[in-house]
Amino acid sequence: MKQSGFGIKSIVVVAVLSVLVGIFLTARFDMTNQSGAQNFWRDGNGQLPPGASPAMIPNNFVEIAKRLSPTVVNISTTQVMKEKPMMPFPEFKGPFEEFFGDDFNKFFNEPKREFKRQSLGSGFIINKEGYILTNYHVIENATEIIVSLSEGKKEYKAKAVGQDPKLDIALIKIAPDEDLPVAAVGDSEALQIGEWVVAIGNPFGLGGTVTAGIVSQKGRIIGAGPYDNFIQTDASINPGNSGGPLFNIKGEVVGINTAIIAGGQGIGFATPINMVKEVLLQLKDTGHVTRGWIGVSIQELTPELAKTFGLKDTNGVLISSANSGEPADKAGIKAGDIVTYFDGKRITDLSDLPRTVANTAPGRTVEVKLLRDGKEKTVFVKVGTKSDDEVAEIVIEDNDGEPDKRLGLSAQAITPEIVKRLGKKVTDGVIISGMKADGPAATAGLRRGDIIREIDRKPIRNMRDYSRALSETAKNDVILFLIERGESTIYVVVKPKD
Repeated sequence: MKQSGFGIKSIVVVAVLSVLVGIFLTARFDMTNQSGAQNFWRDGNGQLPPGASPAMIPNNFVEIAKRLSPTVVNISTTQVMKEKPMMPFPEFKGPFEEFFGDDFNKFFNEPKREFKRQSLGSGFIINKEGYILTNYHVIENATEIIVSLSEGKKEYKAKAVGQDPKLDIALIKIAPDEDLPVAAVGDSEALQIGEWVVAIGNPFGLGGTVTAGIVSQKGRIIGAGPYDNFIQTDASINPGNSGGPLFNIKGEVVGINTAIIAGGQGIGFATPINMVKEVLLQLKDTGHVTRGWIGVSIQELTPELAKTFGLKDTNGVLISSANSGEPADKAGIKAGDIVTYFDGKRITDLSDLPRTVANTAPGRTVEVKLLRDGKEKTVFVKVGTKSDDEVAEIVIEDNDGEPDKRLGLSAQAITPEIVKRLGKKVTDGVIISGMKADGPAATAGLRRGDIIREIDRKPIRNMRDYSRALSETAKNDVILFLIERGESTIYVVVKPKD
């Protein structure tokens, strides 16, 4: 059977078209890659660094390491510590003391001796004038700070310019006699979970170490301070990495490597660079940070609390007290309000409000949206500033009263003797004087010494109010307490026994 010529021609035409399409797609791919590389290599001013070509494509982070490592420095510090001389055999002091007399006592009663301790950390250059960012704990109490440039090419003595212990950052400065490479600063808010990041630092004194990983999570709270908002990454971070930069794939600093979990692998934490940018000028100009403050005590809006306030969800922060005469009080904010927006920023959980207020410049008047008795309300607060106060815990002895069986607590009226013991002006109220360790009240978080100010939103001024309020809640599944503890007031939901 004879084969058709038309079939052969079709095959040839298809083959030619396939080659042409392949050439076109390859050209398009190269153009796209060059454009992406060009964006990658541009610094904060939109300029390509010297020697960088738009055609450069990162290859297994090699180019990233070459370009960024010179912006990272090693920091070594010296601290002067004091301690008393150790007595090697204290159990034999008696016979030796008797034999040597006063000379023995003089030896072991010597004042504390000074000794030097050295520590290592990392940092990165943010300005050609020699400004360097690092962690506060890297230079804390340092009497000498030495900065080593990349690959140990040169060392400089540095001085501390500004420190912020709460955010654990510090700004130091050297006096360079050469042009310094500068790290470009990025936008940590734009980071996405799963995005590639690179850490460069001085782990265990091994300078210029590069590790890579991804953003594991954002907004982590690890109990390091009041402004916890860490980036979690699995890029290897070890002792000595502290203060070093966390770069995104564009070569921009998005965080400062700050903390690790002891014994953990693939779990490191970095302070978002946006939080640092907000206070950097204050560190440079004044050496410290002044934060906004409105004078409130807050607590988490739990599902139980939300239910008692008639809310459908737990978005927002519950105000447990507003200090008399302070900014929030002057604006009309009071206990029981739920803040949902502050200066246009949504407040969804407990950590949002302190960070947002702290980053607001003192003296500004901002809009605050809140819920009161289930209705939306808007107030305007003029933000102030104040240093931290120490809050003393109240301790009171148990009385002999029988605890309420449903709640597992006993209470008594506040007497002049109790007022004297509390050390503050208290004119009325009821104080918790006894607590059953495994009772509902203790389980909910109430303590001896708490002053009961409200029960189910009704004021408690004396034992009569207390008894009446408890009788009215006899059939309630939950009871809402407003208690005063130290200088704060908080809401507590108690589930009584049947």
